[in-house]
Formats: sequence, C-alpha cells, structure tokens
Amino acid sequence: MLLDVRTYRCRPGTINAHLALYNEMGKAPQTRHLGQPLAYLKTETGDPNEYVHIWVYENAGDREAKRAAMWADPDWLAYTKASAELGALEAQKNQLMAPVDFFPAPR
Repeated sequence: MLLDVRTYRCRPGTINAHLALYNEMGKAPQTRHLGQPLAYLKTETGDPNEYVHIWVYENAGDREAKRAAMWADPDWLAYTKASAELGALEAQKNQLMAPVDFFPAPR
C-alpha cells in the first residue's frame, strides 16, 4: 500500500474559493480516476490557508496508471486550467508514504 499525502497552501483569503472550485469542477474527474480519498482535510488549527488530502494506491504502478488516466481526462484538464486562472495555490508538498507493519493499514 502506498499513501500519497498532499499538502497545499493557498494565498490568504482564497482557500474557500479554491475548495469551492474543486468541489464544482475537480472532485468528479479526480474521484472517477483515483477513487475516494482516505482523507480530505481543511486546517482546524495552525495555518488556515492549508489543506491536506490523502490518496491510497496499491503500489507505485497503480498510482502512476491512475494519475496518467486522470491527466488524460478533459474534465480534469479544464479544472486545472480554471484553478490556475483562479491563482489561489501558493505551494504544494507531496509525500509518498507506506504504513508501518505494527498498525493496520487504512482502508
């Protein structure tokens, strides 16, 4: 199992517009290809301009195939274009992580 942990930072005052755009245009094509995320989280304490989402893959090959299909989807490309035009995203950090063997893997 491979977890893709993604942390994004939006320009101050833009996170709600960014998440609304994702809900309207990005959620459907992304979940169509990647399935449901393990988590999609907005900061409760700390930096109010950050959010995190975590996607679960069988392995690196599974991740690569699903993401390639997503990036070939015109609906996803339309979302990424609209997101770039909105200009809310400031930074992105991605980590690929694997569960330890002494705790059950998330499902």
